[in-house]
Order: sequence, then C-alpha cells, then structure tokens
Amino acid sequence: MSLNNYLLLSAMLFTIGIVGIFLNRRNMIIILMSIELILLAVNINFVAFSHYLGDVSGQIFTFFVLTVAAAEAAIGLAILVAFFRNRATIDVEEIDTLKG
Repeated sequence: MSLNNYLLLSAMLFTIGIVGIFLNRRNMIIILMSIELILLAVNINFVAFSHYLGDVSGQIFTFFVLTVAAAEAAIGLAILVAFFRNRATIDVEEIDTLKG
C-alpha cells in the first residue's frame, strides 16, 4: 500500500470524528468516541510517515499518544459515571450545572 492510501484513511477517520463532534452535541459518550477517532487518525499519520521515511520516531511517539488517549478516556468515563450517578443523565447541556 502506498502512503496516499494511509493518508486517505486517516483523513476519512479525522472527518468522521469532526462530524461526530459537531452533529451530536448532546451525548458525551459519542463526543469522547469522536475525540478518540481523531487521535487514531493522527496516529495513523505518524505511523505512515514513519514507515515512509524509514524513521522509528513516529512509531514511538504513537505509543505516547495512545497512552495519553487511554488515560483521557479513563478519566473522561470516570467523570461521566460520577455525573450520571448524581444527575441521572449524560446530557452535555446539563454538565454546566456543576459550576461552583
């Protein structure tokens, strides 16, 4: 496969993630999944360019991004579960009621 195929796949994943964020502003779980799709699109770019250029640094950086993404997902879901227990909803518009 050529570099263009990987870049096209990455662009499609990135676009799906952006559309998922802008079309669905009510469900926090879908917003988190869309952010993860965007991060995976970036990781595909890192790995594709790393392979194309023959350098390993892009692949190493991908592992760091995946680690941060896993931590972000875990913390986001923990906050979402705590919010659901208090308010019995995951509506994004009601999250601003947690302000001091």
